[in-house]
Amino acid sequence: MGILSWIVMGLIVGALAKLIMPGRDPGGIFVTILIGIAGAFVGGFIGSKMGMGTVTGFNLGSIGLATGGALILLFVYRQIKR
Repeated sequence: MGILSWIVMGLIVGALAKLIMPGRDPGGIFVTILIGIAGAFVGGFIGSKMGMGTVTGFNLGSIGLATGGALILLFVYRQIKR
C-alpha cells in the first residue's frame, strides 16, 4: 500500500474506532488519522503473531485488524491523556 492508501485507511479506521469507542478526545482529525495508521501497524503486528494474518490492503480482514489495533491505541491514548 502506498502512503496515500495508508492515510485513507487511517482515516477510515480511526473513524471506526471513534464510533465504537465514543468520547471526548483532545486532538482532531489529525490525531484520529494518526491513531488509525498506527492502529493498522499494531493490529497487523498482533494479528501476525496470533496467526490471523496482516493488514494487506482494503479488505474486510485488514480493516478489522486495523480497527482492533486502533481501539487498543485509542484506549491507551485516553489513559495517558487523563
